[in-house]
Amino acid sequence: MYKPIVVIVGRPNVGKSTFFNRCIQQKHAIVDDTPGITRDRIYKDCDWSGHNFILVDTGGILPDEGRSFEPMAKEVLDQVKQALVEADVIVFMVDGREGITGADEEVANIIRRVKKPVILAVNKIDSIKENNSIMEFYGLGLGDPLPLSAMTGAGNVGDLLDAIISHFPQNGKVAGKSKKKQFDYEEELEEVEEKRDPATCPVSIAIVGRPNVGKSSITNVLCGQKRSIVADEPGTTRDAVDTKITYQGREITLVDTAGIRRKSRVDYGVEAFSVVRSLKALERADVVVLVLDASLEISDQDQKLASKIEEAGKAAIIVMNKWDLIQDRSSTTMNQFTDLIKRELRSLSYAEVLFTSATNKLRMNKIIEACLRAFSETSRRINTGLVNQILNEAVALSPPPASKRGKRLKVYYSTQVTTNPPTFVLKVSDAKLLSRPYQTYLERKLREAFGFAGSPLRIIARSKAEN
Repeated sequence: MYKPIVVIVGRPNVGKSTFFNRCIQQKHAIVDDTPGITRDRIYKDCDWSGHNFILVDTGGILPDEGRSFEPMAKEVLDQVKQALVEADVIVFMVDGREGITGADEEVANIIRRVKKPVILAVNKIDSIKENNSIMEFYGLGLGDPLPLSAMTGAGNVGDLLDAIISHFPQNGKVAGKSKKKQFDYEEELEEVEEKRDPATCPVSIAIVGRPNVGKSSITNVLCGQKRSIVADEPGTTRDAVDTKITYQGREITLVDTAGIRRKSRVDYGVEAFSVVRSLKALERADVVVLVLDASLEISDQDQKLASKIEEAGKAAIIVMNKWDLIQDRSSTTMNQFTDLIKRELRSLSYAEVLFTSATNKLRMNKIIEACLRAFSETSRRINTGLVNQILNEAVALSPPPASKRGKRLKVYYSTQVTTNPPTFVLKVSDAKLLSRPYQTYLERKLREAFGFAGSPLRIIARSKAEN
């Protein structure tokens, strides 16, 4: 079913992201008093009164004279214009406390040229006394202004949503939805987990890495449009930007994230919130793409990111981007780089390594293919009989070492209990006797037998006496 697209536009700091977060019932877009926090356009599913639609948050549009002082202003405006082209309904948000500004009039002129349904939302009206201040907004010539307070949820927030859905076609309605609460996210996710087919289900791919390694450029190439703003300035991306694409008939969500620096270098405020969003994006992803810069040495921060990906139990691939900057790009050099990556990023030794250039579009088509392979592997379930056979052979070939007290681990039974990541439980004589080196040995034997390329493995020992 087609979902209408609703785009929120306006100058900076009028409350667009606050309204966006209230509608989707999540703190997804970063909200701060500093103007210009949102840069890329952010899409999220939303519903109201039984109508499903896609809500889009956009960056604030600066007036002409202000664009020369803000390095990203032109790129933000381009993002907004692309969103307006896609829009079915436009919510033009203004600040009721400040009244009409020159920037508001410029935004109004842009909107008029689009010729689509427009709802004029006057935000920051926190009390009935302030309602009189909305009268001047009739001067924009965009219909009746609707007062509301996105911060508190007071005023006509519900009326605004009613006005939005009034412009939808009748076939956009979904029966049985509640106006008060759209749906229970946790229950819906559980249902999806139970029914997911690794070969056909939607896959979420988070693209992470240090600042300025090319994450947004990769996202733009993969989705076939300028979805995220790209600039030489580190920290251009602030929110985690979701983009849905279709790859060979399959739905893929690409999540471009803010660059993650060392904690000591991150100031509290916008960048700190951006890093939190990036780490949350990692948690909700099915597969994580760790992007490295081929022209730079692997850093401590790359190693920490690799560890976070493995700790989260995520399938992963490693992309060595900017490969065009390397003079000798022979297969021998690739093998040397791969060996270096496996040594330096031991946490992700299971990940496939790709050498790409987003600028030259070199091997970019390989990224999604590698991600889908990794997702397929992390979703695999092995028959209990085969698991026991392989691990029994591994134990017979190299028995567990004896402890200082002369005790030796006995493995009675083993089985795979879950996927994403594949997790194996071993029923043993004493779980404390399973050393880390021997656990690594058993993991290697499982990989030799079953693959699991691109996926972490978990091995849990439980003593026979445990229930």
